[in-house]
Amino acid sequence: MPQEHYFSSKPADGATLRTIPVRLAGRAVEVQTAGGVFSPDHVDLGTRVLFEEVPEPPSVGHLLDLGAGWGPVALTLGLEAPDATVWAVDVNERALDLVRRNARRLGLPNVNAALPDDVPEDVRFATIWSNPPIRIGKAELHALLRRWLPRLEVGATAWLVVQRNLGADSLHRWITDEFGEGWTIGRAGSSKGFRVLTVTRDA
Repeated sequence: MPQEHYFSSKPADGATLRTIPVRLAGRAVEVQTAGGVFSPDHVDLGTRVLFEEVPEPPSVGHLLDLGAGWGPVALTLGLEAPDATVWAVDVNERALDLVRRNARRLGLPNVNAALPDDVPEDVRFATIWSNPPIRIGKAELHALLRRWLPRLEVGATAWLVVQRNLGADSLHRWITDEFGEGWTIGRAGSSKGFRVLTVTRDA
């Protein structure tokens, strides 16, 4: 059953906003969150595992956070790669509003919060970092990955963190079968019940 925080909800008003302390890109910062988005009280464990495994992002180009929530991944990309263009993509309007608020709060004009259809079709990504919305169901998740993974630049890698008991290994097999020749699929690490999968568009 799809969960509310994966789908469109109204932007938060002042009464529902909350400010929380978090660490992003090695810095102690404060961000705004609200109910109706994924993990509103903290940086979730899966995203923290992702941060432990990913290398530094490319310093330039277009970088994608797929399934942005309130923005921990996109904000980290923005902090670590200030000269790159970061796309925080989500279907939840409240999440996108929070990403915009947090990007302004942290002084990150390079972070763009966007609905999927608002990302220009000709944009190609130097990396994708994602804690993908597994609970939307296999068909929807597969459609999501079919749409965005082919937009990687040649030689670029997507990093996906997936909980083991929510199908990380079966997703690994599906990506391998689906993309096959011209792609390298791997596992960067496994920690705290999560796997970090890598999907590289070969040169």
